[in-house]
Amino acid sequence: GEWRARSPDLADIFMAVNLSGRQFAHPSLVGIVRDALDTAGVPGHALRLELSERVIMDDPAGAARWLGRLRTLDVGLSIDDFGTGYSSLSYLHDLPIDTLKIDRSFISRIEEEGQAALVATIVALAGTLGMSAVAVGVETPGQLSRLRELHAAGVQGFLFSDPLDAEAVEKMLARRP
Repeated sequence: GEWRARSPDLADIFMAVNLSGRQFAHPSLVGIVRDALDTAGVPGHALRLELSERVIMDDPAGAARWLGRLRTLDVGLSIDDFGTGYSSLSYLHDLPIDTLKIDRSFISRIEEEGQAALVATIVALAGTLGMSAVAVGVETPGQLSRLRELHAAGVQGFLFSDPLDAEAVEKMLARRP
């Protein structure tokens, strides 16, 4: 909340938090998330919750119910490590998900033609379902170039930054034009 209060131009910034299967199954999850948002003084859309494909596919119908409840808080919802599990496309269509995060195993070989076709398919699938596709693990300019050609909605990886603590993020944001 502090960053937003100090810099109105950071209104589009959000924090992504990975949830484990155990955390996702916690009976008070929605209340915990609501309380965290209230305590931090940030709107729901400033938080993105990420779940692995495996966690969702353990109980797709239950996951859809929980995700629907979380959606009432206006938080973003992502499937992390997409492409490494065994998602049923019919369930994928029924989940209130905003983003498919393409697993780094696809991105590391994206400059190979067959692999690029797989990533293009995931990007197209996301778009067809009204979701965005974010590439995880981008490490080279060549990978970034290929992802731009494929119209990935977002990218993240060591090409841009190592993981940062809060203090380092503040310094980085202060240098932002």
